[in-house]
Amino acid sequence: MERSEKETVIAELRERIDRAPALYLTDFKGLNVKSMTKLRRSLRKAGAEYVVVKNRLARRAFQETPDMPDVSGTFEGPTGLVFGYEDAVATAKALSDFAKEHDQRPAVKLGIMDRKLLDAAQVARLASLPSREQLLAELAGVMQAPLANLVAVLEAKVQEMAGLLDALRAEREQAG
Repeated sequence: MERSEKETVIAELRERIDRAPALYLTDFKGLNVKSMTKLRRSLRKAGAEYVVVKNRLARRAFQETPDMPDVSGTFEGPTGLVFGYEDAVATAKALSDFAKEHDQRPAVKLGIMDRKLLDAAQVARLASLPSREQLLAELAGVMQAPLANLVAVLEAKVQEMAGLLDALRAEREQAG
């Protein structure tokens, strides 16, 4: 690869690193082309991208990106980069689900979320979180419960008042 090509690859990697709020570095040893294609498809559905580049070029791209933690020691052996552009949890979940189906491959080396390092165990915990939609639904339910209780209490008071007025009307009819 010529120098200009290397510089282009490094610039593209830096742009992807800047754009992605979540990154995962994986060891893809043992995956064949068919499995890699399936992995890329599942990650694409989660709003992520899987890229394999030379370790030296990836190391340089990370070193040239401001505020990025030092991950140069991670680039040993085959390393794939997962760029999570939309939802960090969905990306980690897609990666974890694929690894469960394929004999724990690719293995997560580490993760970077909001420029902070995550080890493999933290990435696994992230993958076990409920989806964003489920969390939003739970939040809506929690926020709705007090309002629903208030409505029920107010409705009971209105019914009680209607019963009292009805009893008063019946009492006055008997008296008069």
